[in-house]
Amino acid sequence: MKIIVEENYEKMSNRAALLLASQIHLKENSKLGLATGGTPMGMYNKLIEMYNEDEVDFSQVMTFNLDEYCGLSKENPNSYHYYMFDNFFNHINIKKENVNIPDGMTEDYNKECREYESLIENAGGIDLQVLGIGANGHIGFNEPAEKLNVMTNVVNLSKETIQANSRYFENEEKVPKQAISMGMATILKSKRILLLASGKNKVEAIKATVSGKISTGVPASLLQTHPEITLIIDKEAAALISEDNISANCELEIKY
Repeated sequence: MKIIVEENYEKMSNRAALLLASQIHLKENSKLGLATGGTPMGMYNKLIEMYNEDEVDFSQVMTFNLDEYCGLSKENPNSYHYYMFDNFFNHINIKKENVNIPDGMTEDYNKECREYESLIENAGGIDLQVLGIGANGHIGFNEPAEKLNVMTNVVNLSKETIQANSRYFENEEKVPKQAISMGMATILKSKRILLLASGKNKVEAIKATVSGKISTGVPASLLQTHPEITLIIDKEAAALISEDNISANCELEIKY
């Protein structure tokens, strides 16, 4: 596990964008796993800027999003489908048929989950999976629990996640209580993983992720088992980690 600490959110986002662009340069038809929320927004903005400068081409790229709320249509401004197109896809040259996002309005959630897994498998798997992390250590919508979902499945959102996401909704009651999410095995099968974290509210989660201890109580800690994972975080999120308290398998690189 490689941990890169940048001075601030902007530098973190720029480095993440460069890493993702390098994956596309390496393989034009890369299969990318993408995340939503506030943390990757800066990365998407930088990638749009790079696209406008002819520095990256998305025409052959295929994407798979981590998750989607149950019960929200694609047109709902709070859906992740809307987020991705509004903040990223509408501004680059990706082919719409190469965009894959779970359908939150499906009539058969079990079938949707099975078919989403098949889409990923038939594409040859994900080359680079981008992740954020929740304050409680969740990734995707894989919440802390005694047992975690292995494959794409419908999950119940924790109270903490509902509260954290309520800032995007009219009030907490409007936040969906369930979502379709890639499972931990789905995520860990990705060839490369990039995890992003920013801000003081992520310090405990990051510390637990890189400590060496693996627990389903901190889903992100399972990422330590992956052979090729990079964490790009800002110094606020890195406040509680040092060479003395991270796993021996971690390589810490401070960029400021």
